[in-house]
Amino acid sequence: MFQPLSRQAEMIHSASLVVLAITAGIFIVVSLLLVYVVWKFRRKGPEDDLKEPPQIYGSTHIELAWTVVPIIIVLVLILVTSRTIGEIQNRKMPPNAVEIRLIGHQWWWEVRYEKEGIVTANELHVPVSQRTGEGMRPTQIFLESADVIHSFWVPQLAGKTDLVPNKKNQTWIEPFAKGTFFGNCAEYCGTQHANMLLRVVVEDPEDYEKWVQTMKQPPAAPQTGLAAQGHKAFFENSCINCHTVDGTIAGGVYGPDLSKLMTRQTIGAGVAPLTPETLRAWVRDPQTLKTGCFMPDMKLLDSEVDAITAYLLTLK
Repeated sequence: MFQPLSRQAEMIHSASLVVLAITAGIFIVVSLLLVYVVWKFRRKGPEDDLKEPPQIYGSTHIELAWTVVPIIIVLVLILVTSRTIGEIQNRKMPPNAVEIRLIGHQWWWEVRYEKEGIVTANELHVPVSQRTGEGMRPTQIFLESADVIHSFWVPQLAGKTDLVPNKKNQTWIEPFAKGTFFGNCAEYCGTQHANMLLRVVVEDPEDYEKWVQTMKQPPAAPQTGLAAQGHKAFFENSCINCHTVDGTIAGGVYGPDLSKLMTRQTIGAGVAPLTPETLRAWVRDPQTLKTGCFMPDMKLLDSEVDAITAYLLTLK
């Protein structure tokens, strides 16, 4: 958060530095006064035990000072922070803004690009934006929750915004640099709150458009080999009750959309890198990677695990 790479993050960073400077000044003044008083009025010898300390019954000037000065400081902090909050909340989105609907689940993120008809999970892909000029293309994010309160936070790109059940919040990001930026749920939401991770992949506009076109294409069903056996096993088991695969009868919405599973970098909302080994371990028993997650151990045979894993590896 001290290395902002988005317009919103820069605004929050600047306001934070002002607040830190003011509070640091207060800390230094109070600490110096405390040290001075302790040194000035320290016990200098046994004779001090018999002396009665001076009795002070009130000082109008001191009382005014410790009332007025804190009020002024609080007003300055309110003005600084409210101005930043207002600028963030009142930002008008241009017509070319990317729109994402982000839904928090225990414990993963559902990512929907409604205009493009794209559904994925745990990763946002957005185009990089120039700081000024025609190249500015922010991303507007509409935040919802499917169960409990979650909180969206990608420190280098945006501040925290809660996802509240039965309420729609929104935020926006405008990244100035390419790369992968990491976020997390910032509101305790249950057993695997710490492993409800989020990635924002910022790329060139051309690469972003290529990603969009790739995501629009439904995966082809394998016709031969172990993957074809896994395709059959996937649809014969209860996988389709929770997961969706485009172009098939699998239309479950309880778990993440698997249509383009292998385009993602991680599995289990960031709990492990997405590799054939971790994917097989997840199919075998998700609880070994993410204890308490709502996908149960399906008690599959090893042959079924191998086949379904082979099929899932084709979803890209």
